[in-house]
Amino acid sequence: MLRANGAGPFLPGTGRLPPYLAGREAEQSLFRQYFETLRQGKSAASEVILHGPRGNGKTALLRWVESEAEAIDGLDTCWLIGSSVPEPASLARRLELGSFLRRRQPESVSVGGVGLSFRDQSDLPLLAEALERRARARPLLLLLDEAHTLEPGVARWLLNAAQAAGSRAPFLLALAGTPDLRARLSEAGASFWNRAAKLRVGLLDENAAAAAVSRPLEAEGIGLEPEARERIVRESHGYPFFTQLWGRAVWGAIGRSPEVVRTVTAAVVDEAAAEFEAEKDDYYSDRFLELHRQGLLSAAREVAEAFRTAERLGLAALEDAVARGLENGGQSPTAAAETLEHLGFVWRIKGVPFWEPGIPSLMDYIREYAPTPTRG
Repeated sequence: MLRANGAGPFLPGTGRLPPYLAGREAEQSLFRQYFETLRQGKSAASEVILHGPRGNGKTALLRWVESEAEAIDGLDTCWLIGSSVPEPASLARRLELGSFLRRRQPESVSVGGVGLSFRDQSDLPLLAEALERRARARPLLLLLDEAHTLEPGVARWLLNAAQAAGSRAPFLLALAGTPDLRARLSEAGASFWNRAAKLRVGLLDENAAAAAVSRPLEAEGIGLEPEARERIVRESHGYPFFTQLWGRAVWGAIGRSPEVVRTVTAAVVDEAAAEFEAEKDDYYSDRFLELHRQGLLSAAREVAEAFRTAERLGLAALEDAVARGLENGGQSPTAAAETLEHLGFVWRIKGVPFWEPGIPSLMDYIREYAPTPTRG
């Protein structure tokens, strides 16, 4: 075996499908059921919403869906980014619906080259019909990443058209976005959230975090000793982005070794730790400045202090902690808490109104560097 070199299999932060998608077996199983339904020419049972803080692998899971669907004969996929669809006409263009609309030559739709313009909400049935026709020609999965950046007006068109087309044709809409996606979608149509299949994409358990690093290494003929595995799992906190950072750091340490490495030992992890810590601190510095720009550093510090003695916080405790850190009165505790959730600083536990740290070690960083609120 040659010593590891080059970029290696770990590419954190690229939005690409990781070498091994760990801990998403339930989500993959659900999508496989949808693949089979669409392949049979049937309507999907419901839309799918992937929601969770940044760095937890929503885009990676969508990339897996895209890759798997494209490998199935007869299925079609279309990938969109919310911010790349500024108005309804661009939605029609991106979905390549021009040819379907031209067949109708409706008076309310002007067609010039590939240009399409919709005059008002009454044109919505045309978009839905065109989407349905495309799906009938070939079963379609529409994958919309960064859905929280979608303009409300465009979201309204898309969600309504998708609902109409999906009820009559083999079509599936899958959205991915940050924890505030629910509020954004509610602006476009409150019923969409309630009827869709909602998949929370959060932290990995210990086994999945270990597999995210060990499985790609094993594919390269490199083992991982238990002590090394335990440290990686412990210090990644189950955060998928950090497991990929650890993998890249370990790969670099293997490449720098003067000897051929067939097993990652604790010593190899020690060698990799400096790179991992530097990358982690750089990431946390960005989160620190982001909170500063939002005027929420002191509030975040108070929340971090509250988590010193609690594994989770109820709504009242969370908002009380936020209120203690809001010095200028410019935001309400409720709005500030919602922003902290949007940024992934806190994360609501499934099915109950309690919150936990988005990344536990980020709490330590904020406690160390964020200013203590001044008391009047």
